[in-house]
Amino acid sequence: MTKTIRLLGISGSIRKNAFNTIILETIAENLPQNVELQIFPLNDVPLYNQDEDTATPPQAVQDLRQAVADADGMIISSPEYIYGMSGVLKNALDWISRPHGKSHMIGKPVFTMTASPAATGGVRAQAQLNEAMMAIGARQVLRPQTVLATVHEKITDGRLSDESSLSFIKAGVADLLKSIED
Repeated sequence: MTKTIRLLGISGSIRKNAFNTIILETIAENLPQNVELQIFPLNDVPLYNQDEDTATPPQAVQDLRQAVADADGMIISSPEYIYGMSGVLKNALDWISRPHGKSHMIGKPVFTMTASPAATGGVRAQAQLNEAMMAIGARQVLRPQTVLATVHEKITDGRLSDESSLSFIKAGVADLLKSIED
């Protein structure tokens, strides 16, 4: 019997019909049979407040941390806002990177990507996101950056429809799965 591999997807956008969430949903529909992707919405995660980062943090934070702990690997996709990752994603990473030195993300295989309507595809957000992964101690999937430029032209009927983009992302997910198996 083949073990089920559990992936956690985090979209850096909480907007309804967000491009990054659509990409994660498309990935979920294109995974091998023994792989499942849970997409964790960040809508209810409060702003990071060290006073609330106790043994019993807010429920949404407990749920997020548990989802990270339960995952074999993660896929994080972010838009680019003002040359960086989204604030909602940065906030979630602040919560799940703690307690310092004991985060469930330490050593966790993570595949990062960005998508943007801009011609750069969020490359600056990708750099910032990868730097945050390094600071947290996550095990990044090493491959060419996955950035989707002009993403708004690559979505049809609520799914990523651009075959070359989807193929490139599938290769990144395959690298993530290989990293989990190693």
